[in-house]
Amino acid sequence: MKVAALIVAAGRGSRAGPGAPKQYRPLAGEPVLRRTLTVFAGHPDISVIQTVIHPEDAEAYEAAARGLTQLRPAIPGGQTRQASVLAGLEALAGAEAPDLVLIHDGARPFVSHRLITDCIVALASHDGALAALPLTDTIRRGTAGLAGETLPRDGLWRAQTPQGFRFRSILEAHRAAGGQDFTDDAAVAAMAGIDVALVEGDEDNFKITSAADIERAERMLMRGGETRTGVGYDVHRFGPGDHVWLCGVKVLHVAGLEGHSDADVGLHALTDAILGAIGAGDIGKHFPPSDPQWKGASSDRFLAHAARLAHDSGGEISNVDVTLICEAPKISPHTDAMRARIADIVGIGVSRVSVKATTTEGLGFTGRREGIAAQAVATLRFG
Repeated sequence: MKVAALIVAAGRGSRAGPGAPKQYRPLAGEPVLRRTLTVFAGHPDISVIQTVIHPEDAEAYEAAARGLTQLRPAIPGGQTRQASVLAGLEALAGAEAPDLVLIHDGARPFVSHRLITDCIVALASHDGALAALPLTDTIRRGTAGLAGETLPRDGLWRAQTPQGFRFRSILEAHRAAGGQDFTDDAAVAAMAGIDVALVEGDEDNFKITSAADIERAERMLMRGGETRTGVGYDVHRFGPGDHVWLCGVKVLHVAGLEGHSDADVGLHALTDAILGAIGAGDIGKHFPPSDPQWKGASSDRFLAHAARLAHDSGGEISNVDVTLICEAPKISPHTDAMRARIADIVGIGVSRVSVKATTTEGLGFTGRREGIAAQAVATLRFG
């Protein structure tokens, strides 16, 4: 029995706010879509995975899917979800067409192996299977902003995905649907007279739609497990120049910072903090100042390396906090840009990044304006 997973990821996700489409947003360091694909790629009953994407997302998809097995080349979707599903089904048709297909939203990264298995099992005795949850809250009809009549909730279910079908039957149903607009594949199946069994869904299997959903998803990933904290500290003296690099941002100044790389004291401290949290030594161990290849190097390479090591060790970066210590230049006008740059390098939401500055009230080498110091804390969750 050959089972295919059809992952629908062609939407733009505008309700998630500005930035990349929601399926490519970093979720605790990993794109939402990669987390979804990883679950299906790791299920023993899934033979092949077909993903449908927006034509403009090819590069983002390749990055998100890199290294995963069982994936067929992604294909472009249509103007509607229904058109995208049909395109995916047609791509799976042919001599090696699957017996069963599970159609799943790319923005539902918390689908479980249990739910995938239950949908496949249901297809042994039905032509379709719908993951869903029974309604438990009281349902009211809203009228002009006021609570209206109470509606009976008996027999009402909230549809989720995956929605599984015998492949040939759902392909023919989608072909016959034409330009009609159906809300999901179970509705297309119902139009074609396909019986669809209800399979108990999962509250965690929610669809990421808004920025609040992304925050909820990150909280879910961070719950339980082990917490580790790393601390970093770095100093660079001033030298000739007209700018400094701080937390990945070029800041104009009357002097530069001396160092073998670009001397970004903020990113160096943060790199050490992440390395410390995973017990991987310090920045000098990975990028020795005696090695000429790192002369003048951009420090974002060091931080990205540390973030990859953290991920490879099973850690998720929960939050980072950098404090810059100097009398000048003035840091506050640049903190938003610094936070955004760090978030981009590390792959976490900007709300999980803090950058602030302080002075030493004229005391010490920073008080004498001889250089800049930085300290950083990184918190990682494991398990």
